[in-house]
Amino acid sequence: MLAILVALRAKRSIADWALAAGLATLAVESLFTGWTASAPLYGEIMRWQTGKLAALSLVPGFWLLFSLTYARGNAHDFVSRWRTILLFAFTLPVALVAFFHQQLIGSLVDSDSGLHLQLGLPGFILHLTVLIASVVIIMNLERTFRASVGTMRWRIKFMLLGVGLLFIARAYTSSQATLSRTVELPLSGIDSAALLVAVFLALRSLFRSGQLALDVYPSQSVLQGSLTILLAGIYLLFVGVLAKIAAYLGGDSSFALKAFIILLSLVLLAVLLQSDRVRLHVRRFVSRNFQRPLYDYRTVWRKFTEGTAAHVEQADLCRSLAKLTAEVFAALSVAIWLVDDKKEKTELAASTFPPDSSQHDLALNKAETAAALTFFKLHPDPVSLERQRDIWGRALRLIHPTQFPNGGDRVCLPIIAHGEVVGLISLGDRVGGAAFSLQDFDMLKCVGDHVAASLLNVQLSQRLLQAKEMEAFQTMAAFFVHDMKNAASTLNLMLQNLPIHFNDPAFREDALRGVSKTVTHMNHLIGRLSMLRHELKIQPSVADLNQVVTSALGGLDSGPNLTVIKDLAALEPFPFDRDQVAKVITNLVLNSREAMTGKGEIKVSTREENAWVILTVVDNGSGMSPDYVRKSLFKPFQTTKKSGLGIGMFQSKMIVEAHGGRIAVFSEVGKGTTFEVWLPQRAA
Repeated sequence: MLAILVALRAKRSIADWALAAGLATLAVESLFTGWTASAPLYGEIMRWQTGKLAALSLVPGFWLLFSLTYARGNAHDFVSRWRTILLFAFTLPVALVAFFHQQLIGSLVDSDSGLHLQLGLPGFILHLTVLIASVVIIMNLERTFRASVGTMRWRIKFMLLGVGLLFIARAYTSSQATLSRTVELPLSGIDSAALLVAVFLALRSLFRSGQLALDVYPSQSVLQGSLTILLAGIYLLFVGVLAKIAAYLGGDSSFALKAFIILLSLVLLAVLLQSDRVRLHVRRFVSRNFQRPLYDYRTVWRKFTEGTAAHVEQADLCRSLAKLTAEVFAALSVAIWLVDDKKEKTELAASTFPPDSSQHDLALNKAETAAALTFFKLHPDPVSLERQRDIWGRALRLIHPTQFPNGGDRVCLPIIAHGEVVGLISLGDRVGGAAFSLQDFDMLKCVGDHVAASLLNVQLSQRLLQAKEMEAFQTMAAFFVHDMKNAASTLNLMLQNLPIHFNDPAFREDALRGVSKTVTHMNHLIGRLSMLRHELKIQPSVADLNQVVTSALGGLDSGPNLTVIKDLAALEPFPFDRDQVAKVITNLVLNSREAMTGKGEIKVSTREENAWVILTVVDNGSGMSPDYVRKSLFKPFQTTKKSGLGIGMFQSKMIVEAHGGRIAVFSEVGKGTTFEVWLPQRAA
């Protein structure tokens, strides 16, 4: 019924479909479990259990997909990154059932503790796959829970708890089957009980309005700080050792129950460690009874610095600041509001709760903004929103409603930079409804100063980026306009002489050559500039670098005054992008050829060194100064050649670095230049 309810929802996401399919799979598995319990004959039990394992084979894929997409704003990134594991989770268990269904179960054994199924090798691998998938699913749910904050966490926690409980039970029963290669049929009751509780928790979550619309952005680091991995490792190691001891001592009929108690203890420990309420009470108890400050200012400052240093976009910064503020003050509802440049509107920049747009627009209008700015210029300290009767206070209370009746007072803090109020921070719904103390207000002011400094840094970074973009555009425009002006002057002069010398065949022939040359130059110019617009994509395939070098050099006209020498060592084929590396070779040889003033020589060689393939291009041209190599060589639009745009070396460096390699340059004015391109023999 729950699967049907999810499938019939008006807006169905990938997470909805995965949840519906996963629930339907568990429903079918439960039917087989029920039929097994009522089957009187040996053959029927074996048949229903084989059907149960067939349904179980679909569980890892659908639920892993759900754990990667539920309530995640960056779900597509995770699905793309995990596509190989997802494919493995969908195909391996199904293949085991499809091709080895007769070997899934070896035999049925009746013992004092109940019926046991001896697993065949395919059945053992299937349960091992379910065990690994269960741990990974719980890890993904933990990742989503940790990334959520405030009322977002409150809205999704029942779904996470339900699915987490379901797969904690799965991890337990699968670990028992894996350790002993035996399925104890009485243990099916644990899966059934966990499924029943999970269904009710999921229903509780689904009836909370808008919870699937929340966007949580977890980190893509795989195992960093995962409590699930730690507890799963401790449990499996501990229970595995105990199982061996029990087997050595002659067995223990209550071992499965003892192992389940160990698992429940570890889960309870994990819940306590993740509880905001427990952490808050512990911190306040220590502060009150051991005369310790409520906040460690150095730790909080370091946490804010590390959490905001990498953000260069204002939206990302505000989301991070809201989350950090919520964690430090144990406030589930935190919002950051920014005043626009004209001081006519104060807009919501980030929040840890879904704001209420039904009572008020998600911004303070001009009058409300002016009132707030006037108030906080006179009162720059945190204030209680509940006591504010000004229009700005009433507006913030409407947009920032209390989610819990016992969440305590809402507080508003100004963000002040250079004496000007640039934004506001509102906090509410504290864990346990704790009132804000003097220590809280003191820390709030410190946080406000840090937020103001972070916002200023982002604004300065954006201005610097815009200035660099404008400088690059102006430089590019100067090159382009200069060359186009020369081309236009050539054509203009030709047009002026055309009426006078039109009947002269020699003039017409010369004019056609001039037009053709000018058009070719313009197309070449446009083509070189267009390189900067296209995203660089590397498509490596195993190839022979010597063949690419020979092909690239064959398409270049060496000329009578230029000698090109090839010294190509025997190389093992390795993965690289043939077309892109050919561009690098062409750019380097052209760069060397254009550095020649008279007769010259270019030597192109290849060699292997450790795990690298090295391409070397040496010329005896004019060379470059160390200052130019250091500051300008690989920057776009920096060139010493009259006819160059300074794009070739910039493009070459990008291509080589995209392969995971590097370019080394050795040059001396008047003596020539050596380029070394280092490419890894394994794809980056």
